[in-house]
Amino acid sequence: MKNIKVGIIGGAGYTAGELIRLLINHPNAELDFVYSTSNAGNKISNIHQDLMGDLDMKFTDTVNANVDVLFLCLGHGNSVKFLSANTFSATTKIIDLGNDFRLEKDKVFTSIGLAQAKTFVYGLPELQRNAIKKANYIANPGCFATAIQLALLPLAEKDLLHNDVHINAVTGATGAGTSLSETSHFPWRDNNFSYYKPFTHQHLGEINQSVKQLQNGFTSEILFMPNRGNFSRGIFATVYTNFEGTLEEAKALFEVFYKDAKFTFVSDEVLHLKQVVNTNKCLIHLHKHNNKLLVTSIIDNLLKGASGQAIQNMNLMFGLEETTGLQLKATYF
Repeated sequence: MKNIKVGIIGGAGYTAGELIRLLINHPNAELDFVYSTSNAGNKISNIHQDLMGDLDMKFTDTVNANVDVLFLCLGHGNSVKFLSANTFSATTKIIDLGNDFRLEKDKVFTSIGLAQAKTFVYGLPELQRNAIKKANYIANPGCFATAIQLALLPLAEKDLLHNDVHINAVTGATGAGTSLSETSHFPWRDNNFSYYKPFTHQHLGEINQSVKQLQNGFTSEILFMPNRGNFSRGIFATVYTNFEGTLEEAKALFEVFYKDAKFTFVSDEVLHLKQVVNTNKCLIHLHKHNNKLLVTSIIDNLLKGASGQAIQNMNLMFGLEETTGLQLKATYF
């Protein structure tokens, strides 16, 4: 097939940087433009310095309305504003890495001058692969949401979530984006640990939505404690709830659920983050204690939690092998 012409909106952040890195090494993609009003005219490799020698392209403040696929790497709430102000070809597919279209109530986008409403499909391949293949518009899942859903969906599919679900998850500093803040400042973050948004994190909406998609009668609470870790990237999530079966039964249902998954794997060994950093993988480990099942789920927040999953969705939308351009080795040592 001909190369997929790609445009990126909001090109200066961490997720855009990882997206560019993946795309310039993707055998079926051609990077057409990277839009950033604050950096227009500057070399992309001056901002994303890991791309020095790999990419001789500048940021632009204009767009090509006829690209094959558009990635939106904008702050939450800004994708709607951008699409309201800019028109693209009816054949341009859109993958939004923000949270504007993830919830069922927000998935339809309409604006003045838009001939037809855009309906966004929630882009978690392990849950929605067939729908993604047919979609023109994708809402890429959140990073915490990806790790936590992949820990819960095999249980939801078998109608096994009948008690509260308790979650502790730690994310690296890149999860906060490139904007400076007290909690991303090195002297604060180094040798430190803290929680934020206890029980109210914005990803809870999409987590509950997907669980109820598989287990419509789910009425228990998902109690989520997000934490800031003193490392750069990765998410380490521990999820536990009541489970009356054996550990072997739990492993069997997870392995069946993920038997066709290209990037999600169940491990018999206890996990650590270096196994997934710089990859598009999610690794899962199960542990049983009395009547509690503990599920550990680990991902790279910038790849499987953002840009890698966006490329995975692009591959599905354009009929490519799902793993194309995503055969990445973990930075294990």
